[in-house]
Amino acid sequence: MKLLLKECGYYRVKKGQTLSEIARTFLFPARVLAVANGLTEEVRAGQVLKIPARAGNLYVVRGGESKTLLCGSPESFERKNATVWLYPAQEIFL
Repeated sequence: MKLLLKECGYYRVKKGQTLSEIARTFLFPARVLAVANGLTEEVRAGQVLKIPARAGNLYVVRGGESKTLLCGSPESFERKNATVWLYPAQEIFL
């Protein structure tokens, strides 16, 4: 899946850090950082990650909400969030 995000900066991974920890620091869902950097496995110390510009406000999905309600259309949801899945407690960009 291709993301339409502009690069904002770079970050060098420190020893012991995980992708989830780094994503939380920059207020991103981990899957968005993984897709933006073409990652298929966990990050390693010294690796440089591209930090994209934020695609919107970070939001936690509640039960009963839909892609269309949250982002206007399923396509917009998938483009901003690098996933076709939507479930309660998921962190997404609006």
